[in-house]
Parts: sequence; structure tokens; C-alpha cells
Amino acid sequence: MAGLTLRNVRKTYGNVTVMKGLDLDIVDGEFLVLVGPSGCGKSTLLRMIAGLEDISDGTVAIDDTIVNDLPASKRELAMVFQSYALYPHMSVRKNLAFGLQNMKLPKAEISKRVDEVAKVLQIEPLMDRKPRQLSGGQKQRVAIGRSIVREPKLFLFDEPLSNLDAELRVQMRVELASLYTKLGTTMIYVTHDQVEAMTMASRIVVLRGGKIEQVGTPQELYTRPENLFVAGFIGSPKINMFDAQATKGAKGIHISMADFADFEIDGLERTVDNVTVCIRPEGFMIDGGAVRVEATIDLVEYLGSEILLHTHLSSGATVLLQTSGKDDYARGHKITFGFDPSDVHVFDHDGDRVPYIGEEALA
Repeated sequence: MAGLTLRNVRKTYGNVTVMKGLDLDIVDGEFLVLVGPSGCGKSTLLRMIAGLEDISDGTVAIDDTIVNDLPASKRELAMVFQSYALYPHMSVRKNLAFGLQNMKLPKAEISKRVDEVAKVLQIEPLMDRKPRQLSGGQKQRVAIGRSIVREPKLFLFDEPLSNLDAELRVQMRVELASLYTKLGTTMIYVTHDQVEAMTMASRIVVLRGGKIEQVGTPQELYTRPENLFVAGFIGSPKINMFDAQATKGAKGIHISMADFADFEIDGLERTVDNVTVCIRPEGFMIDGGAVRVEATIDLVEYLGSEILLHTHLSSGATVLLQTSGKDDYARGHKITFGFDPSDVHVFDHDGDRVPYIGEEALA
């Protein structure tokens, strides 16, 4: 196992800067997920760590060793790509063994490692098959197994599940999480799917435009987003955002926003003028909450155990609610719902979180 340290890491292509001075400490043995929209730099960063892309400036260190000038083959990393990249003419067993043969390991050691990995990944019945005889999920297990047999210091995953169907992606997420628990090796995983990030990571790095927006556990990013971008990106269904005014109130910060009655929030660190108030869909309560409003239902998404209600207020503003799947709702019906002030997130005019007193900013 190994930790990883990035200091002021930059990447430029001509006059275009795609990675803008990243600092990041990846702890030995953690499952770190890099997430962000297309073009944010997450795959580029992974390839720089792997040694497949040169670093324009800064340093990458594995444990205490700077590896900027070390070729990919010498970094003791294993990378799993979106494409399976299996040798079509080789059996599963030979695909797993090929890299070890290139490392000149003894035959007995190669056989031992291959058999152990096959058992861990439950692909023992597939060992004599060729890749064309495997399903997508089976091919991905073999691709992962080919990395495991090398016993690397770090695993790097570049959107490995994106070619799989929805049901198989869920299954493979569970299997990867279980594999991480068994191996205990540091894993760095790139995805554009924030659901993957939330369900698998011990920590998440949210990237945008070649910069780190926030680093934290899934719970920290969900409950304390540091800015509007993270608030909008993390969480499904998406958070609701409302323009508002904030002034000093009798006991706390007085919030005024269209459609809703004014309310106060106790404990905010500072008073700001123009703010954005954010409320997650599950933060609303049908016929409940201290601050209530009436809305008209535009669309009902029935998801079994829960229902998503797309509504509009008298001003035309849209609000998304998440509620229990036990009740009946229909398009055009009017409902009353509300929220408690303690459930809101407040962001200033620059999009930065207005923290509560005593609330520490995430690293």
C-alpha cells in the first residue's frame, strides 16, 4: 500500500492550462474518488499520477518518493480503463498471467497469484474461456484481476463501469467496494457519476475546470457543501436554489425570499445581503415545516419507495420535492409543503457557503 501527495500540480497544452495548481494528500489505504463534469480534468489527473501524461509543473510523490520523472512501468501502479483491453486470442488465465510473465516471475508464483485472484473475483469457472465468450461484467472482472495479480501499491480506475448496463453497474459497485475491503490497497477512482462517488468513496474530490472545489467524505459534501457548485453537483435528486436577502434579525439572520414567508436562522457566522438559499428535495415536508407555501404539481415521478414531485409556485418558480411512495399525487393537484430553517444551506453572492458558528471548513 502507499499514500500519494500532489503539490502545485499543473498541466498545460500550449497556452491552455487544464490543471491549475492542485494540492492533494491521498491517505494510505483509502478509496478516493475523483468526480466532476466532463472536461474538469479528472482523467487527465489520473493519467498524470499513472505516468501516462507529463506534469507541466509541481510534484507527484508516492509515499515520500517524487515520481515526476519515473516512467509508468516503474511506479508500481495498476490502472483499469473504461475499455477492458483484454488480449482476444488469450484465455482468461493467460490474460491474468501475461503481465507477471513480463515481470519474469517464477511459474509457481504466477500460478499462485492467478489462482488467488480468480478465487477473490469468483471467475474460476471462466479461466479457460476467451474474452469473446464473456459478458461485459465478466470482462471487467478479468481486467480488474489483471491489475490485482501485480500486487501494486496503488490501483487507478478510469470510469471502469461506464460501459456496463445500469443493473450490472450497481452489482459491480458492490463488488468493487467489497474488493477494496478485502485488499486494503489505496484506490483512486475516476467517475462522472456522483452516485458512484457517493456510494463507494471513503473521500471524494470534486473537480471543476482543473481546480479542486472541495474534498471530504460523502456525508460531509452532502451536508456541508462549500459552494453552490458542490451543492448542485452532489446529491440526486438535485438541490433546490432560491434567491434571497439576508439581514440581521432579532435573534439571528433574517431571510426574505419570494413566495415563502420570512424566517430567521440562528447561528450563521455573518450577515450578507444577496444570498442563495438551498434546500434539498427531502428537506420539504408535505403539510409540515415551519415555513410553508402552496404549489401546483407539474409532474409525478413514482420510484417505488419514494416519489419525486415537480411543482411550481405562484410566481412560476419551480420546486422539486421528495416524499414517501405511500401517498397518491396527480398532475394539476395543489399541495402545501414547508421546511424548517435548520434544514437550509445559505451561500453568499460569490457562491461560498455561509457557515454556522463553530462549523469548521472542510480541507
